[in-house]
This record gives sequence, structure tokens and C-alpha cells, in this order.
Amino acid sequence: MESVVDLALLGLLAVTAIAVVRVRNLVAVVMLMGIYSFLSAALFVVLDAVDVAFTEVAVGAGVSTILALGTVALVGTRQQRHAKSPVIPLLIVLVTGGMLVYGTYDLPRWGQADNPIHGHVAPEYLADHVPLAGQDGEALEVHIPNIVTTVLASYRGYDTLGETTVVFAAMVGVLLLFVGTGGRRGASARGAGGGDDDPDGAS
Repeated sequence: MESVVDLALLGLLAVTAIAVVRVRNLVAVVMLMGIYSFLSAALFVVLDAVDVAFTEVAVGAGVSTILALGTVALVGTRQQRHAKSPVIPLLIVLVTGGMLVYGTYDLPRWGQADNPIHGHVAPEYLADHVPLAGQDGEALEVHIPNIVTTVLASYRGYDTLGETTVVFAAMVGVLLLFVGTGGRRGASARGAGGGDDDPDGAS
């Protein structure tokens, strides 16, 4: 059943990616990219990477969608058609994708209990910091029942705070750019129309 869900999500991701390439309305493209991020987050949840799913939803479907809509409001909603051939970009994408797929052959098989990732800090987290059956009376360093929350909010708390700060700073910076652009446009419009209302203007 899990494989069926994985294949269904991957199929929806492929369909959404093709729609992003084919659609010319930029608002629709932004919405499709948001859908793509939500599908990616759902796939991460199925793969037991809930922390990555949270990040994908917050940044990919949340902040990025808002900033992209703000950009579309400034540049217009229609994509300009160009006569350039898409062969070179397509070749770059295929070569890059092939290199990424080739790099996955050196990774250990997913889900194996003896993978290197499971032989370091994970057993310590599970044994000492999560109340397991029959260990309710033992002293635990962190009293959080969810192991992902334990790692992100406690042992990697500073790292998580740093990531959040970076995303927040990027969002504020882009919004400041939008505000500055709107202010300059407003000033230009007032300057262009000010001569008609100025009683001392040259006639």
C-alpha cells in the first residue's frame, strides 16, 4: 500500500511539473508550484521525514508562493514567448538529473536497519530520551514523546532557530524590495502628474 501511495504522489508530481512548463499564465504557474510543494511535503511524510515536510510546506508552499505572487503583481501575469530553442536547457536538465540519479547508487538501501545512519546517535535518542515501554520510571533528559520534535526542538534547537532566522530575514528583505519599488513608482506617478496641479507650473 505504501508503494502505491509513493507512486501516486510521484505521478502527481510529474503531472504538476509538466503543467508548470506548459502553462503561460504566471498566476497559474505560482499556484501549481504551491501544489508541487504540498505534494513534495506529502511524499516526505510518507518517507518519515516529517521535519523536511514542515520546511517544505512553510518555505516552498507558504513563503515562496507569497513572494512569487508579489513578483507577478509587479511584472504582469503573462509570460513572454521567446524564439530561443529549448534544447540546451533541456540537455542541462537531463545531464544534471542523470548525475543525481547516478549519485544515489552509492547510498545505502532505504529502510535497512543496519544503515550507517542508524548506528550513531539514533539508538541513544531512542533509548535515553524517549519514554519506551517499561522505562517510564527512568530519568530522561528530554520529556518529549516525539523523536523528531526532540531532535529539532532540543538537540538541534539552535540550528532550527538559525534556519528560521534565515528564512525570516530573506522574506523581510524581499518585502522591503517590494515596498521600495512601490514607493518609487508612486513617487514617479506623483511627479508626472504634479505639473498639472501646480499653479506655478510653466505654461
